[in-house]
Amino acid sequence: MAAPEERDLTQEQTEKLLQFQAAVQDRLNEQEGVPSVFNPPPSRPLQVNTADHRIYSYVVSRPQPRGLLGWGYYLIMLPFRFTYYTILDIFRFALRFIRPDPRSRVTDPVGDIVSFMHIFEEKYGRTHPVFYQGTYSQALNDAKRELRFLLVYLHGDDHQDSDDFCRNTLCSPDVVSLINNRMLFWACSTNKPEGYRVSQALRENTYPFLAMIMLKDRRMTVVGRLEGLIQPDDLINQLTFIMDANQTYLVSERLEREERNQTQVLRQQQDEAYLASLRADQEKERKKQEERERKRQKEEEVQQQKMAEERRRRNLQEEKERKSECLPPEPSPDDPESVKIIFKLPNDSRVERRFHFTQSLTVIHDFLFSLKESPEKFQIEANFPRRVLPCLPSEEWPNPPTLQEAGLSQTEVLFVQDLTDD
Repeated sequence: MAAPEERDLTQEQTEKLLQFQAAVQDRLNEQEGVPSVFNPPPSRPLQVNTADHRIYSYVVSRPQPRGLLGWGYYLIMLPFRFTYYTILDIFRFALRFIRPDPRSRVTDPVGDIVSFMHIFEEKYGRTHPVFYQGTYSQALNDAKRELRFLLVYLHGDDHQDSDDFCRNTLCSPDVVSLINNRMLFWACSTNKPEGYRVSQALRENTYPFLAMIMLKDRRMTVVGRLEGLIQPDDLINQLTFIMDANQTYLVSERLEREERNQTQVLRQQQDEAYLASLRADQEKERKKQEERERKRQKEEEVQQQKMAEERRRRNLQEEKERKSECLPPEPSPDDPESVKIIFKLPNDSRVERRFHFTQSLTVIHDFLFSLKESPEKFQIEANFPRRVLPCLPSEEWPNPPTLQEAGLSQTEVLFVQDLTDD
């Protein structure tokens, strides 16, 4: 494990090295939204605003050497430390050109998170803040959607203060209670590809490193950075200060989001009301169209019925005229073979005519049919004895009988019964 002074001695060199590396490697930033859990594109930038000059930064420095012995040891070791870390940094930098850093390829971000969680619990126990079990992108997305603070912890496995911070500060019951109740907590080791990617985006200077992220001015923004070994009470005070200082942004965003939601609901209600009114108008128009169509069909049916009735009447009249023209001449009163028949019509009128005994009863029917006042369908009945005369061909009388065969006398009164309704 490196001595406390060693980290402070090489901090400036590390910053210069990181700036040089930034020229040859694209900076990774996070994209807001939920990427694929199993194959997220490692080259997609993580869009988190880290350039805000109003970011609250709190750095805990390592204590200076005390006493003559401490300063003597510090000065003696200074050249060796400087030479060692300079050569080590140059070696690491050169190694990147020969073999790319395997951490730059993120293949299983969720696996990186789960692996770090298991290692953390094995080493420090299960009393710790609730880890967000998802990628950094998903944590940002949930914090944005829920309008909550997101606390990001980057774990430096090789740093001398990481173990003390995790064991005594991060797992402190008061710290755990504050984090679980007021924010989301995402953590990963920088030795993991997912943690290294986030490290490149947030650009931490030393460990332990904490970053507070929230939705500010409609962008996920880093509003606080806490670096160095910080004690539990101090951490609680710093986190509380950052949240209190930025709470108004979340309140404002909640109000704006609620207003947008209300506007959206109102617009949706207006659209639904408009669609309902439109459907009602369309239904009314459909019913009117159906009513017009029924009325038109009814008028067509009435017109067709009138035309059919007119054709029927015309055909009936033509048939009457034809029957009248085909009637044989009326016998004279002096003809001994003549029969005088008085017909009583359904309208109580009477018609009288003579026929010959040898003529068929069909002639009587044709004569009555040709009359204007006679019904369209009728039958002829005799009274003594009461019977219906078979004037038209039927199964019983294929050839209607003559007047003489029907038993008519020289003077007869016959009744015409209307069968039109039947």
